[in-house]
Amino acid sequence: MRILITGAGGQIGHDLIGALVAEGHELVSTDLAPRPPSHAHAGGDWQRLDVTDAAAVQHLFTECRPELVFHLAAILSASGEANPRLAYDVNQTGTWNVLEACRRARVNRLMFTSSIAVFGPPPSGPLPDPAPDDSPLHPGTMYGVTKVAGELLCAYYRKRYDIDCRGVRFPGLISAAMPGGGSSDYALFMYVDGVRKNGYEAFARADTRIPLMYMPDGVRALLELAMADRSKLTRTIYNIAAFSPRADEIATSVGRLLPDAKFTYKPDTIRQGILDSWPKAIDDAAARRDWGWKERFDLDGMTDDLVPRIRRMLELGAILSSH
Repeated sequence: MRILITGAGGQIGHDLIGALVAEGHELVSTDLAPRPPSHAHAGGDWQRLDVTDAAAVQHLFTECRPELVFHLAAILSASGEANPRLAYDVNQTGTWNVLEACRRARVNRLMFTSSIAVFGPPPSGPLPDPAPDDSPLHPGTMYGVTKVAGELLCAYYRKRYDIDCRGVRFPGLISAAMPGGGSSDYALFMYVDGVRKNGYEAFARADTRIPLMYMPDGVRALLELAMADRSKLTRTIYNIAAFSPRADEIATSVGRLLPDAKFTYKPDTIRQGILDSWPKAIDDAAARRDWGWKERFDLDGMTDDLVPRIRRMLELGAILSSH
C-alpha cells in the first residue's frame, strides 16, 4: 500500500515508520524539518513538507497519490501555549489543507491523531472518571481547541465527501524517542533522567494522574484502526487507553530497575494547570468493541522494556546529554 505520513519527524513517526516499512508498505515520510538522526535508519522516502502551505500539500498529494495518510503534524500542548498562533496555523490550517488535498487527490483513507487534550473541566463540574468518548469537550489549550476542530472536520469530510477519516485520542505517549513539547513529558523524563542523571525533578505534582500509553501500543492502535473493516466502525474518533498512574507511581516503577535514582516534584504552574484539566482515566469501550483494541503494556511492563532501550540510545548518542 502507498502510504504518506505528515509530521513524520516527531515522537510517533519514529516508531510508525519502522512498523510500516517492516510490513512492506511503500512509504513517503514528510516533515518541515530534515530527517532527524533518530530516524536515519527507519527506511522509506523522506520529503520536506510544510502543512501550512496549501499548494505544497496539494502538489505532494497529487504527485504521490497515497492510498492512506497518517496525519501526525502538530504543535503539542505546552509548545502551543508558548506560541498559540503557530499551534493554530499548524494544527488547524494544516489539518484543513491535508483534508482538502485528500479530497482533491481522491485519497481513500485518512488517519487523524487526536489527544486527551480535547477534554477539559466542563462548567457543570469535573470530568467523569473515566471519561467516555462523548464527554463534553472544553479544552483549555490551543492544542486541545485545534484537535477538537480537527475531529469535527474529519467527521464532516467523512459525511460530506465520503473520505474514510478515522482517528484516535491518544493519552500521553511514552517512548525512547525524545518528546516534542507535550505536558506529559515529565513521565518520559523520569525514565531518561533516571538513567542518565540518576534522578529527575518533575514539573508535576507527585499525585498527578493522567492516562498514559507506551508507544508500541500507540502505533499498534493506529495500524489496527487504519486496517479495520469500515462497516464495523461506529465512530470517527475513538478514545484509547492503557494505564493511568500517578507521577509517584511512575517513580516507584522506575525505581525497581534504578534503585539509586531520586525523584522530586516542583510543579510548573502552566503545565500543571494543563495536566489538571485532563481526565484522570479514559473509557475506551467503543474501541474495544468495534475493532478489538487492547493494550499489551501496563506500567511495569513499559518500565521493563523502556529502561534498557534508553540505556542503548544513550550509549549510541541518540538521546542528547541535556534538555
